[in-house]
Amino acid sequence: MQAETILVVDDERGILMALKGILEDEGYRPVLVEDGESALRRLREQPVDLVLLDIWLPGRDGVAILQEIVKGWPSIPVVMMSGHGTIETAVRTTKLGAYDFIEKPLSLEKTLLVLRHALEERRLMRENSELLRQAESAVDIIGEDPVIEELRRRATLAAAGSGRVLVTGEHGTGKELVARSIHVHSPRRLRPFIEVNCAALPVELVESELFGHERGAFTGAVDLRRGKFEQADGGTLFFDEIGDMTARTQGTLLRVLESQSFERVGGSKPVHVDVRVIAATNRRLEDLIAAGLFREDLFYRLAVVSLHVPPLRERRGDIRVLAEHFLSGFCTHAALQPKAFTPEALEALTAHPWPGNVRELRNCVERMVMMVPGESIGAADLDLAPRPAGASSRPQAPLPAPAPSRLQATQDPPQGTAS
Repeated sequence: MQAETILVVDDERGILMALKGILEDEGYRPVLVEDGESALRRLREQPVDLVLLDIWLPGRDGVAILQEIVKGWPSIPVVMMSGHGTIETAVRTTKLGAYDFIEKPLSLEKTLLVLRHALEERRLMRENSELLRQAESAVDIIGEDPVIEELRRRATLAAAGSGRVLVTGEHGTGKELVARSIHVHSPRRLRPFIEVNCAALPVELVESELFGHERGAFTGAVDLRRGKFEQADGGTLFFDEIGDMTARTQGTLLRVLESQSFERVGGSKPVHVDVRVIAATNRRLEDLIAAGLFREDLFYRLAVVSLHVPPLRERRGDIRVLAEHFLSGFCTHAALQPKAFTPEALEALTAHPWPGNVRELRNCVERMVMMVPGESIGAADLDLAPRPAGASSRPQAPLPAPAPSRLQATQDPPQGTAS
């Protein structure tokens, strides 16, 4: 691993030489300059990992140079040092953006400890930034079709607000991806994204799953357990397949959304959380409402913003884009030489009905990466799954688009705690 570079700025030659030896012994790469302007020139030529900056310098003093560094290179930590330091000076420089302040004569142990902490914090910040970048790219809504561009636009608007979102679409279209994309691009991105599979919620334990329970609340409750709402506090709670939620659970959820609080099973104290709810379904909720299987009042609570993810057959121009995107990703992940589809293979992929939508296409490409040894994937290699008997190719009708005022509601301040 390359040694971290520390720029030392001090007009005392003896201090520079002493720090040079100490830093080299610790495995750092010191760069020495004697005034602030030289330090700024050095930063313009090649960024460093940390700046150790004296306050008393010829020409512009260290405080002025600190302000220049914070403005031009905000990710580089600056540690100030001075032989005439006061509490007021230390407070002032830290308010201006310095990581820390150390007094001369320098304590070897303290100096190295401060430098290690500053560099470690910078490493963590860079790792967090990279993880966020990867998280954002992992939930990109891929496609060039106008309907996908409109979906991305509306999802971006929804991400900026705090209103509840209802995502509709057939199985395999990417509803969860849209929900995660909204979360990752929202102010809540550093907080949890918790998923609830409504079809798999055990009826007898639904309240414990959602709201948690106190110790001794029922047989087997040996410890306090926090439910999904508490786990998602500050973040996003995603209800997948909300159309499969039982009538009793719908009523329970509605009460929480209305009261913005709940009690754990076996508890008596209200618990308040700040949760954004996103729900998804592959079913037409209007039909379920007409049949008495879904509460209309819950529907309107959830559908502040409604987003529809179209099936793949309605965006055939994106099949090539998605297939090549998946192919590149799978080859990279498996550390394989890049593969490519022949024109005939791409034509066959585009003509396939894809009843399983994007999920089926993704599985197909992953299978080709594993099973085709060469670098070219032809039409004969595809082994496309036959269409299930009786499968419908008719597109699922989307929910009505929300009025502009509904979409604007995502821009409003949070509605309260359990939103």
